[in-house]
Amino acid sequence: MLIWRPDHRPTSEGGRARAAARLALGLLLLALALFALALISLATGARAIPLENVWAALVAFDPNATEHRIVWDLRLPRTIVGLMVGAALGLAGAVLQGATRNPLADPSILGIHAGASLAVVLGVALLGMTQLSSYVWLAFAGAGLSMLVVYSVASVGRDGATPVKLALAGAAITAVLYAIINAILLTSPRTLDEVRFWQVGSLSGRTVDIALQVAPFLLIGALLALATARLLDGLSMGDDVARAIGQRVGLSRGLAGLAAVVLAGASTAAAGPIAFVGLTVPHVARAIAGPSYRWILPYSMLLAPILLLGADVIGRVIATPGEVQVGIVTAFLGAPVFMALVRRRKLAAL
Repeated sequence: MLIWRPDHRPTSEGGRARAAARLALGLLLLALALFALALISLATGARAIPLENVWAALVAFDPNATEHRIVWDLRLPRTIVGLMVGAALGLAGAVLQGATRNPLADPSILGIHAGASLAVVLGVALLGMTQLSSYVWLAFAGAGLSMLVVYSVASVGRDGATPVKLALAGAAITAVLYAIINAILLTSPRTLDEVRFWQVGSLSGRTVDIALQVAPFLLIGALLALATARLLDGLSMGDDVARAIGQRVGLSRGLAGLAAVVLAGASTAAAGPIAFVGLTVPHVARAIAGPSYRWILPYSMLLAPILLLGADVIGRVIATPGEVQVGIVTAFLGAPVFMALVRRRKLAAL
């Protein structure tokens, strides 16, 4: 198990003001880059659409124009879901890493992805559900229940749900849940055929209906995550220091965990279990913004959808007229970046 020791450097008032201005400018530039990437996403696919036609479709929609219908009916919902899911995964990963003080934490380590996947697989296998819109509630419920089980198991014994016990319980529960999933898929080809694209992580075929169903959960989760920034700064200095400054460690970690569950559960419901986004992006955000979660969280919220939409665009370009699912592309992009970041991080074995 690895534990993370962030570097807190005190600065002068003038230095803090200049740093804040620089970081705010960075957020603005990232927002502009994300807007440009969203336009590229709308233009990219089996049928390439010029950017000027994409803009015309957005500002002066003509229902009789084929390209306008492609933009509005197919690519705009997909891009919106990608933006929402990316932001949610980035925030969830940053919150989990801060709450557990574990640089390798992400929604997978606490069983969120596994719980969501098992709920969907059971819904298809036992209840015959085949509509993507029905996956949302199943996956969200499964994610919440699995996180509750992990936290309950980790809370047993002395000291309660410590970061180490949470990670160990999460790994154990995840292994059990994926074993059940694999057993169901091996014995039910119909279920495997229904969920195989969702299971690998995909934005293909997402509709406005899906976005509307998960939007309230993602909004609540994002607001809760951003509100925990000060709590995460305290937790990052260690439980003893956090208690010394008057912070209730258990409550802080519980609020952060709730935010992560809501974000990761809803995003997994919408697009499937997409790996490496929540794991890698917070490290990039930290390298840019420093150790304070007041900046890490908003940077993660913008960097993650850039990674996710970029991966989705790459998946559509390299396999035209088909596509490579975004979950596969993020794994190829995220794994080497994360390994390079880990080599540069100050990690110490417990």
